[in-house]
Amino acid sequence: MRRQGLFFTGRYENYSLQSFRKDLISGVVVGVIAIPLGMAFAIASGVKPEYGIYTTIIAGILISLLGGSKFQIGGPTGAFIPILFGIVSVYGFENLLIAGFMAGIMLFLMGALKLGSLIKFIPKPVTIGFTAGIAVIIFTGQLANFLGLTGVEKHEYFFSNIKEIFIRIDTINLYSIVTAVICLGTVLLTPKLFPKIPGPLIGLIVSTLAATLFFPGQVATIGSTYGEIPKSLPEFQIPEITLEKIQYLLKPAFIIAILGAIESLLSAVVADGMSGTRHNSNRELMGQGIANMITPFFGGIPATGALARTATNIKSGAVSPLSGIIHGFVVLLVLVLFAPFASKIPLASMAPILMVVAWNMSERHVFSHILKTKTQDSLILLVTFLLTVFVNLTVAVQAGLVLAVIAFLKQMSEALVTSKVLPDPNHKHHRVDSQVVTNSHDCPQISIFSVEGPLFFGAAQTFEQTLLNTINLRPKVLLLRLGRVPYMDTTGEAHLASIVNDFSKHGVVLISGIRPEPKELLIKTGLYDVIGEKHFFEHTGDAIEYAMAHLDRNACIGCRHLAFRECSSLSGIKEPSRAKGKSLPVSPTSREVTS
Repeated sequence: MRRQGLFFTGRYENYSLQSFRKDLISGVVVGVIAIPLGMAFAIASGVKPEYGIYTTIIAGILISLLGGSKFQIGGPTGAFIPILFGIVSVYGFENLLIAGFMAGIMLFLMGALKLGSLIKFIPKPVTIGFTAGIAVIIFTGQLANFLGLTGVEKHEYFFSNIKEIFIRIDTINLYSIVTAVICLGTVLLTPKLFPKIPGPLIGLIVSTLAATLFFPGQVATIGSTYGEIPKSLPEFQIPEITLEKIQYLLKPAFIIAILGAIESLLSAVVADGMSGTRHNSNRELMGQGIANMITPFFGGIPATGALARTATNIKSGAVSPLSGIIHGFVVLLVLVLFAPFASKIPLASMAPILMVVAWNMSERHVFSHILKTKTQDSLILLVTFLLTVFVNLTVAVQAGLVLAVIAFLKQMSEALVTSKVLPDPNHKHHRVDSQVVTNSHDCPQISIFSVEGPLFFGAAQTFEQTLLNTINLRPKVLLLRLGRVPYMDTTGEAHLASIVNDFSKHGVVLISGIRPEPKELLIKTGLYDVIGEKHFFEHTGDAIEYAMAHLDRNACIGCRHLAFRECSSLSGIKEPSRAKGKSLPVSPTSREVTS
């Protein structure tokens, strides 16, 4: 039977010993990969490497246990590097823990309030833009360790860090470059020669052994820079949380929460595509929230879904979230048994690993494709990318979203088309068409307009002006065909009300084909009653028939427009039937018109 509850929601249905073997193998593989990445991300974020290990263990287990994605692997990620480094620089490490805890609460509330589906409203140019920007920051941030520069101070902004590298360029360490090149070559070659062996781990081992054996003491290591890595998890400690600190850290906490939500849900979507499953976005946010609330009490930094590790988990044959739980315990076992050896890893060995991560996360092909389109999306992409690199992620995402909204509103406003129409006598079903309206073929007393597109604040004024500019002779009947208006907001309703009030002084407004949603809005605002229920029609033909019955018959006498078949008898002018031996089109009667 399918068990429902906090930990089990059908994700372990039909689980077997063979399933456990697959989860065990994938958990070990991902755990081995996560170790060097966890340390590298922590160092790049401006904190000690062990904090990355703690995050990988605790957050990794909790996210797999409580999250909404069957194969999601959680932990420290590259996307957080510039954000966390900036927070540590400005607020300090202890305040980073508090901000991470607050972000966890925000993430949990997002899930509880069912905001997980909102991720789909973030445009792709924005996500690609800030992802590529983060990749540039990560890559350039590792140049100092790759070159072995000494005395380099890390800054919050890109230009300052690049300037620092040029200032310290005379301190290049050739041994560091050799170590980094060995690691980089190993990382790149391992997947080609041994696809099932994690390249980052082999790169660390080979380059560390080379540095230790051939030029010991010549390159900076984790131990010489940050001290020895402890063999166990730190004790449970509650940071000092005050109301003043909460207010002080609201902004960084919110940034962590938003980026964590975006990164996690994007990773979960990719996992769905690779595995054919479907994640629960709200539960995923709640699981991420709980993990980020607990991890800081053990010295862990903010965590989120890790795309590369999640993809590796699926490719390694994972069957259930148990593989993610196993990956956390594998990292814990390695911490207990091999912590002293990890302290001997050169910083030059960590640099190429992060550079490869940055290269892989840059989305360079998608970036190039969007640029080549030379559309509004290209501008949104460039602005988001440049602001991420040269200012910060918060400003970049805000600017990107604002530009995307403006571009969307512009497109939607242009999508609204209001055209004057009449029944087409040449059409089999006499459908209305704007092409048949001419100066000599247009009913002076009945004006019919087809409205297509959303009638909202960005297009409502244009809609009203189009009608007022087109109608010069003040017809007796104004028929609006609203069957192709999928959405109407209160601004659109207000402009429609203005038209109704204006025409009601001398004539009548008829509505045909209105959809349920706009109709419900008109009922709520009272405009439906103002127009009158009898003036709403399902079909255009019925509305035209009603209009013909309420014409000023005296005004029809002598009219040569002959817009409808009834016009011939009403005007007293016979419609010509032949010209040069060919039949001329005859205007249809109102009953023949289809909607």
